Amino acid sequence: SLTSTMRGRIKKDESTGRYEIHLGGVKNRLRDILSSSRIIFVACGSSYHACLAARQVVEELTDVPVSVELASDFNDRKCPLFRSDTCVFVSQSGETKDTLESLSYARGVDAVTVGVVNVVGSEISRQTSCGIHLNAGSEIGVASTKAYTSQIVALVMFALQLSHDRNSKDARRQEILAALHEMPCQIESSIKRIDEVTRRLAKSLEQSTSILLSGRGFQFATCLEGALKIKEVSYTHTEGIHSGELKHGPLALIDDNMPVIFFAASDNTKGHIQSALEQVLARQTSGTFVIVCPEDDPDMLKYRGNKCEIVEVPKTADCLQSIISILPMQLLSYHLAVYRGHNVDQPRHLAK
Repeated sequence: SLTSTMRGRIKKDESTGRYEIHLGGVKNRLRDILSSSRIIFVACGSSYHACLAARQVVEELTDVPVSVELASDFNDRKCPLFRSDTCVFVSQSGETKDTLESLSYARGVDAVTVGVVNVVGSEISRQTSCGIHLNAGSEIGVASTKAYTSQIVALVMFALQLSHDRNSKDARRQEILAALHEMPCQIESSIKRIDEVTRRLAKSLEQSTSILLSGRGFQFATCLEGALKIKEVSYTHTEGIHSGELKHGPLALIDDNMPVIFFAASDNTKGHIQSALEQVLARQTSGTFVIVCPEDDPDMLKYRGNKCEIVEVPKTADCLQSIISILPMQLLSYHLAVYRGHNVDQPRHLAK
């Protein structure tokens, strides 16, 4: 699905080695978006988490303030909007009721509206000023998996398109574009190994009643989405917590019966993550402790042992690491559900 999302949009000039990006769906409104006083992402569920995952890189590349809103909360508050705002509405189906209500409100104040959807001809795609189609293909199951990763890719490409003529961002843009180009091959070469590790991990967690996920920076969204996936399909109470918030209460939950999964990345949050996981390890004498981290990271591999399971994933650009780091959680939720005899595609009480 990632290949389909990027097909025809990211191209490499073989003579220069440079990458270029072209998003035809937003091309005619680029000037309006770039002149915005702020960019507001509005979404629900997994789409909301995808917006959180992309927020930092959009801010970095555009130098425009970015906020992320839950559509239902946005509607309750009637958040002040102005014509100078750009609102980006993200929805797999393009028909999410709360998101459509937010879109109607944004249109009422004449804000620039952008749709990021997977269904051509959907209500959001028809009502927005411009947009990006995911091209991820039909997603039959209720739980969003390939649509989620494609949404992050689409939003990162959106940021890359907005910064296409900024020389000061060129080196960073080329780094991200090259990483996007390589990502499908990285995932294909490692997915079987990750699946084997998560299958074994799921077996050890089969009797667990609660799981704690923690990370920060680009990986905070991974915690929230991973927790949602496990809750959705395996019916296991799971909580995603920002690592910086552990000391403000959640550490009280830690004991030998609380499985903990940390997400680490090779970026400026690594030191903070190490500090947080050391605090958790000091409070566990046994139990399940897992670190999901980029391959061959000596700072994380040193924790491998009887007390700690390491799930290594391919290393990519920091702003894209969440796309790869979510894969073990998607597979873990699947295997947990299978071991418990649940219908993975049709979780109880939920509908797409």
